[in-house]
Amino acid sequence: MNPTGYPQGHALLIGVANYQKVSGLPDAILNDVNDVAATLASPKCCAYAPANVVTLLDADATRAAVLKGLDELAARAGPDDTACVFFSGHGAVVGNDSALVTVDSDLADFENTSIGSSELAAALARIKAKRVLVFIDACHAGGAAISKSLTDGKGHEFKTGYTQNTFAKLAVGSGRALMASCRADEVSAVFTNARNSVFTTVLLEGLRGAADKSASGLIKVFDLFNYISEEVPKLIPDNQHPIFKADDLEGNFAVALSQGGKKSPYSPETTGTAREADPWSVLEKVLVELYPFGPKDQEVWSRAGGDLSRLQFHPTGQAAWHAALRTLKQGGGGRNINFGSLLKTAQEDFSNHPQLAMLQAP
Repeated sequence: MNPTGYPQGHALLIGVANYQKVSGLPDAILNDVNDVAATLASPKCCAYAPANVVTLLDADATRAAVLKGLDELAARAGPDDTACVFFSGHGAVVGNDSALVTVDSDLADFENTSIGSSELAAALARIKAKRVLVFIDACHAGGAAISKSLTDGKGHEFKTGYTQNTFAKLAVGSGRALMASCRADEVSAVFTNARNSVFTTVLLEGLRGAADKSASGLIKVFDLFNYISEEVPKLIPDNQHPIFKADDLEGNFAVALSQGGKKSPYSPETTGTAREADPWSVLEKVLVELYPFGPKDQEVWSRAGGDLSRLQFHPTGQAAWHAALRTLKQGGGGRNINFGSLLKTAQEDFSNHPQLAMLQAP
């Protein structure tokens, strides 16, 4: 039991970018796993015991190793604990079902070298923790559309992704829930040169406190998904919609501590103080004030090196700035724009503005 009264959290995080026999994925996938692991284990965030957070990356994420990792998770997670499983990598559609593609999966012998949904669901069912949450970030598109087929150059081919049937199967059971990065017919976006996928970027924000809007000191499952489902479409309007599945979920259970169990700086009464220490939040507030019509106002985005065609239309300036800065933070919005160039352009326009004068690039 955590000193705050929250039961132990356990996690198995799996990421594959460099496959042995099928096409690879952006390196952001590996960052996703490492960053989620660090956030879960941080005493200032989710406060899981570091020994309870296990990662399997690339060569270590074989079929045998993943199944062993799930068995070990089931062995160490007690009934009163919380267990999280995170997978970032390829999925493959097999009829009306789908399978998790491990680093050593061979399309020529796919049934025996991948992890089918029934086998994966059975492994999850062996976890006796009362709270089990599965995250799947798959069907990645790195900067541009990628092939929706998984091939090995030898005539074997599968459609990438996961079916709704698989998602439902993995969420079966009391206290079980699943969050996936996108719908079955969508792709999970990764902006060029971004550290994380869009889904995992927002997930990390939520786990670091943004999802605890009531300042309860806990990250709760419904609150986390509500945050993710609201924020991801702001970055990828109309193109990516996270999904949530739960078969028998009675309450809004706690996934982890928020801010180590302390009051969240994202609570309404502190939004104007602690959160403003974040340079991105300060810049957004100032830009909304100075350029109320959004990034197109006075051509500030273009003059800073950005490309307006890379941004989505929003009906208000505030919404447009919020989405534009999220996109910029992920490496999007134009090849030649960054936090520094946008700040410099605004400083040139408003040289006497006190907050702009004090602001520095993160």
